[in-house]
Amino acid sequence: MNTPDWNDLRFFVAVHMAGSLSGAARACGVEHSTVARRLEALEAALGVRLFDRLPRGWSLTQAGHELMPHAQRMEEDLHALMRAASGSAELKGTVRVSAPPALAAWLLAPRLRDALPALGSIELDLRAETHNTDLARRESDIALRFQRPSSPGLVVKQLATVGYALCGSEDYVQGRDAADWEFLGYDAQLEHTPQHAWLESVRGGRRYVLRSNDLASLRHAALAGCGVAVLPDYMAEGLAAVQDCPVKRELWLVMHEDVRRSPPVRAVADRIIALFDQSGM
Repeated sequence: MNTPDWNDLRFFVAVHMAGSLSGAARACGVEHSTVARRLEALEAALGVRLFDRLPRGWSLTQAGHELMPHAQRMEEDLHALMRAASGSAELKGTVRVSAPPALAAWLLAPRLRDALPALGSIELDLRAETHNTDLARRESDIALRFQRPSSPGLVVKQLATVGYALCGSEDYVQGRDAADWEFLGYDAQLEHTPQHAWLESVRGGRRYVLRSNDLASLRHAALAGCGVAVLPDYMAEGLAAVQDCPVKRELWLVMHEDVRRSPPVRAVADRIIALFDQSGM
């Protein structure tokens, strides 16, 4: 048995998680032929077959099932090592911040001008994302979320409480009775949110003329007089609030406990916290 390449282990884990070569290739950012080649090299080094290549996907062999927990632990240990090593960095490098798209565009980006000079040589990577990134795997260093996570190893701080209101343009709401309002709603990606549930309860039989997973699109449609939409208070400027929404959502800053000791990550987190403190939200 030869000593396997540690880097091949991540492809072993990725194929198991994705269930296919193509899915693992997308997750790892490589061609599927690269994944296949690295798995073949790993199987050759270990002297065992790890996967049965089936038409409907790749399935672990008995040997693969036995070795997978060890590979996952090694991958987790490697991520922990990388997080710990980042703690000795100076104020330089890239810090990745993940936030919901509307929040990134409307709350963070417009307020960063005064914060950026204090971050030294740090390059801020602001990612507008609709899904929760995996902080343990360093998909992001800092995340802003509307749900407080319960996973072990994470540290959290409440940043703000966000309110909502049903909004429309002045011309639209003044020109018609409430019974005739048309609605701008969330699509399937956002219909799990509490503000959407409230909108459903007050809409009654009135119809949706537009749905979207993008709050900025709903805001622009409301400004154009297409209908009324439930929007966060930080996006309501220029619109008439026609009905208060009782939903209040807590916004949390989340980091992995290892990464928060990194000076660059700590510096960015402190600046984001200060931005919300200064805004009075």
